[in-house]
Amino acid sequence: MSISEENLPYKEKIELKSWPNSTDIDSYRKMHGKSLENIEEHWANVAKELDWFKPWDKVLVADPQPPFYKWFVGGKLNASYLAVDRHANTWRRNKLAIIWEGEPTDSSGNPLEVRKLTYYDLYREVNRLAYAIRSKLGLRKGDTVTIYLPMIPELPILMLALARLGVIFSVVFSGFSAQALADRVMDAKSKVIFTADAFWRRGKVVRLKEVVDEALKGIQFVEKVVVFRRMGLKDTPMVNGRDIWWDELLSDVPMNTYVKPEEIESEHPLYILYTSGTTGKPKGIVHDTGGYMTLLHATMKWVFDIKDTDVYWCTADIGWVTGHSYIVFGPLMEGVTEVMYEGAPDYPTPDRWWRIVERYGVTILYTSPTAIRTFMRYGDDWVKGHDFSTIRILHSVGEPINPEAWKWAWKWLGRGSVPFGSTWWMTETGGILISHAPGLALIPLKPGTNGLPLPGIDADVVDDEGKPVQGKRGYLVIKKPWPGMLMTIWGDPNRYIQVYWSRFPGMYYAGDWAIKDEDGYIWVLGRADEVIKVSGHRLGTYEIESALVSHKAVAESAVVGVPDPVRGEVPVAFVVLKSGVNPSQELVKELRNWVRTAIGPIAEPANIVFVSKLPKTRSGKIMRRLLKQVLMKQPLGDTTTLEDETSIDEAKKAYEELARELNQQG
Repeated sequence: MSISEENLPYKEKIELKSWPNSTDIDSYRKMHGKSLENIEEHWANVAKELDWFKPWDKVLVADPQPPFYKWFVGGKLNASYLAVDRHANTWRRNKLAIIWEGEPTDSSGNPLEVRKLTYYDLYREVNRLAYAIRSKLGLRKGDTVTIYLPMIPELPILMLALARLGVIFSVVFSGFSAQALADRVMDAKSKVIFTADAFWRRGKVVRLKEVVDEALKGIQFVEKVVVFRRMGLKDTPMVNGRDIWWDELLSDVPMNTYVKPEEIESEHPLYILYTSGTTGKPKGIVHDTGGYMTLLHATMKWVFDIKDTDVYWCTADIGWVTGHSYIVFGPLMEGVTEVMYEGAPDYPTPDRWWRIVERYGVTILYTSPTAIRTFMRYGDDWVKGHDFSTIRILHSVGEPINPEAWKWAWKWLGRGSVPFGSTWWMTETGGILISHAPGLALIPLKPGTNGLPLPGIDADVVDDEGKPVQGKRGYLVIKKPWPGMLMTIWGDPNRYIQVYWSRFPGMYYAGDWAIKDEDGYIWVLGRADEVIKVSGHRLGTYEIESALVSHKAVAESAVVGVPDPVRGEVPVAFVVLKSGVNPSQELVKELRNWVRTAIGPIAEPANIVFVSKLPKTRSGKIMRRLLKQVLMKQPLGDTTTLEDETSIDEAKKAYEELARELNQQG
């Protein structure tokens, strides 16, 4: 459902002249151009708005040489202090910080669990937990831990407690499998894992601790596993000497405990977040502290126009970078009141989110195109009866938004009258880089575009030779460093250079196709590499292929993504079976479940196509591009490097046969 090069609605513009910060494109371009003339001065002025324990000596240092950049070198600050202390010491101490709603409801759809935490509540819980982590678990600045928790308030509390101590954390999405968790724990060399006994998902109990136990088989270096009693399950397995209950860890820690926040160097890692790559194992993206918090501060102001009267809701999971940046650190740093929700968006009914918007008077809604398309499929009746009058700003994130989904959400949720942007950024960028910025200057809206680069961001679209192009598809690049950018890949600096900086020397390569239109708006069209974006989440083809090949029946596999009307893309797998193994519907089900178990439900192939050989180059590289073109019924283009052309003919026939069978089955 991403926008094709042929149907970009460049000319369609929507002006909101009543918006206080509305302006023309030329004025915005001038402001943006001025910010690029001296990016160090520009970002230093933003960073000065934060509370620093010690000011920086140098704004930007390339150390030892590009692309290893360091921001605000010599400066010291603390992300936990910015998010809790500076509010607890002001009138905001009794302001609501988090309104949390659990998934279970009564027969009328009212939530059975609601928790409300003020900034003073948050301050006390963060300090208590930080004390227990330091005194009882022995964790210190620079240590690494893994977090495997559901969407409960303890997750941001824990992240802030660890940030307070300078402990580097890796949050793993609670929907990932034991193997995916194990891979990330081993790479980060985590000393402690924080998890929960279980949580709710679509009315079912997901037993999280059992996944941790499975993941830790064969891993000896994890010292402790701390378990939060989310469900209070009495049969939760606990390993003597290793496992400890969260409440027992805190049982003797007074409510007024205070832990002085560490004075953290600006370039000290705040967290590691693993993201899928085109080849090889998931990449541990490392973000610093000072640059990261500076970018979040800027984007919370510019993109979300955040005010003390707002009730803000980012519907993402904290297990993804959107949750790190725009549920935990960004909003709490700004002292906002925000909503957190534990469960599925359409449980128990498709209007669950709209009830939440009404119940708490949400003013800013940040969600995904996948969610919007899902609600569209349910029909308009589920939104007609709800009150969206409090919403004043909409934004989407995770993947390109098609104009139809944009218009639907703007009509119903935005009442056809509020700013609505499609933000572009990645795990690697740390925060939003391209977007409409109604808090700064609102330019005309265009359904489906990402907008213009934010001030201080030198984004462009280039051709194969790295030369700027306009009006046609090219590669999205960032030409100058920015605060919040990834520092490196954990334990693999050479891979960092190869993946992000080798394609176009001196420029950060995002790996996305994009078009810059005649007004300078950027339209991101999707991945240019071998990464699939399912429901806005990036999955490497390598991970899914590796899972398939680990099955006893599979010899080889190739996975490609194809457009899906709801999830953006879905994986389709071409599978070569081992000798003596015959294709069957039972095997299809088994392989799909195998991937589901190995990685998670999000990675399950939508279809599996059995073939006797895969299209490869003479050097043995699988030509996934050709397989995708087969699925999309597009011209194959250049096939001169293809070793065996019959492999493509077979793939075509196999897929056509599968399509016929599926049509017959309805």
